[in-house]
Amino acid sequence: MRYRPFGASGGAVSSLTLSLGTDGLARGVEAASGLIYSALEAGINSYRLETADPVLAEVVGQALSNVDRKLLHVSLQLGAGDGRKGSARDFSAEGMTGAIDRCLHVSGLGWFDLALLEEPGEHELPQDSLTALKALRATERVRYLGVAGDGEVMDAYVSTGAFDVLATPFHVNVDWRVRSRMRAAREQDMVILAYDYFPEALNTDKKAATAHQPVKKGLFGFGGGKPDRSREDPLSGAGTFAFLHRTPNWTAEAICLAHAMTDPAVASVLIRADSEDRLAVLAAVPERDMPPGLSAQIEMARVAA
Repeated sequence: MRYRPFGASGGAVSSLTLSLGTDGLARGVEAASGLIYSALEAGINSYRLETADPVLAEVVGQALSNVDRKLLHVSLQLGAGDGRKGSARDFSAEGMTGAIDRCLHVSGLGWFDLALLEEPGEHELPQDSLTALKALRATERVRYLGVAGDGEVMDAYVSTGAFDVLATPFHVNVDWRVRSRMRAAREQDMVILAYDYFPEALNTDKKAATAHQPVKKGLFGFGGGKPDRSREDPLSGAGTFAFLHRTPNWTAEAICLAHAMTDPAVASVLIRADSEDRLAVLAAVPERDMPPGLSAQIEMARVAA
């Protein structure tokens, strides 16, 4: 595992962050705990609770209880409800403060390193809520405040200077607006977390080969049709992301994950795993070096798109 600094505190986080949700509890508490133990053995010291579900918080807290708390980085996502059926989005001061206090109480973690707000709308985060979060940060029940999402409203939240962390989608074909937002966040000295590193639009050979596929143009740029290369043609998929599924000894997901981790602006990449075997596969990626020329292929395909 590799590690990067997180903020000005001098702490370090693993290049992978294990994201844990209530669906992980469906296989039982022992299975969920086993997944966390496997993550610890793989060197992962960063964990995100996707909801403020007290049961999830208790399981995570117990699994991490034998590790020095100062060596861990645990974040809590707020605004998505508490994981229970019918729970609604809640960015109120009372709702978020209550969620943090409950999770701290049952988990025994002592503090959360990051309170991460899940894409609050333009008018969904009142000033008193932000004031309450800053008060929690002042008392060190929460160390950092962050905001997650990919909507245009994120630009406004980044520009306020009120947040320490930006969690954003980041993949090989990410929109230029996202890259611009990441630059703005770095200028604000914000830490950047990446998620959605392997989007649905690239998860099969066919999708990757036709994502933003260049189209032949007719006279004066009008008309034209689809490229006529067959799948067997050595140049089939040239200028697209088809190579993601055609690189020997590499899966498309592994390439996308490795690419996200190579960006120096990204402190950690959020991953999800439903089994210890899948976790082992993802945890092995940081130790692998991308094949020569692959970064250039990614850039050429991105520019073409």
